[in-house]
Amino acid sequence: MSLSPLSAMLDALPLPALLISSDERVCAINARARALLGTDGLGRHYISALRQPAVLDAVEQCFADGRERTTRYLGVEGGRDTTWRVTSAAAALEQGRGVLLSFEDITALEEAGQMRRDFVANVSHELRTPLTALVGFVETLRGPAKDDAAARERFLGIMEKEAGRMARLVEDLLSLSRVEEEERLRPATPLPLADLVRDVAELFRPLAARNGLELVVRVPDAPFSVPGDAGQVRQVLNNLLENAIKYGTGGGRVELTLSGPRQEPSLRGEGVRLAVRDHGEGIDSHHLARLTERFYRVDTHRSREVGGTGLGLAIVKHIVNRHRGRLRIESERGKGSRFTVILPTA
Repeated sequence: MSLSPLSAMLDALPLPALLISSDERVCAINARARALLGTDGLGRHYISALRQPAVLDAVEQCFADGRERTTRYLGVEGGRDTTWRVTSAAAALEQGRGVLLSFEDITALEEAGQMRRDFVANVSHELRTPLTALVGFVETLRGPAKDDAAARERFLGIMEKEAGRMARLVEDLLSLSRVEEEERLRPATPLPLADLVRDVAELFRPLAARNGLELVVRVPDAPFSVPGDAGQVRQVLNNLLENAIKYGTGGGRVELTLSGPRQEPSLRGEGVRLAVRDHGEGIDSHHLARLTERFYRVDTHRSREVGGTGLGLAIVKHIVNRHRGRLRIESERGKGSRFTVILPTA
């Protein structure tokens, strides 16, 4: 078979591919492979074209015994690291045995696997501390503090706090799982948002007062609805208000504002804005892009002290995505933070 038909065949493949002839030179390569390797490679020895040891070993072994082998190739695309599964298979050419390399992009699979590993590691880490504390206190109550009533009461209070922390973590994990499962299903039920905002605000007034804060609520008088899941939008409000009250202590007030329908460029249509503003310490700018990551905390010690699980804003993000909305976060150190949810009205 001549080289021209070989090149034409490889160009028809949906994957990057190249063919190495019996003289160990690249005799055909398609456009996808050229883009991946960053070089034409045609006519060059496969070592100079491929360069990565694992791939070179697979090609060498395939030349030696003709058996198919699979390895990995690490690339870069648009500044992003990519991972490819490379299959090297023997090809019978007129000049003798050649090797056909095909590249399959498995970057998404690798990232998903890494996310699962990170998730398990984070959950294990979050549970280890309260579990260790509970085990330690149980041993103490059975031993040295067995007959010490004062110590028993103090330890039981701490155990209750740690057990509550684990319960909140499990509940947030279940909430996140439910939200992710439904994320592709866009809500269509009309939701009177102003009424929901007023109801949630009343529930949080006592908590705000206990923290020395005034909860200021601004809601339009004219009624309107948005397509939404009432339970999930309530959860968004709960999480944002709880954070604002926990971390806005000393700021005097927390503001909950709902704006009426108007054109929203980010939605390319009409939408409403739901904003929660505190006047606390604020957040340094370099943290803002990562706030919605699972288990990401600006101040790990303080977050755990006030009962945070590190999942609240991740849940908010997924709920907003399900509603085809936008989440905007603004903050400046020493001037507080504003979290704005933009929801489409249709």
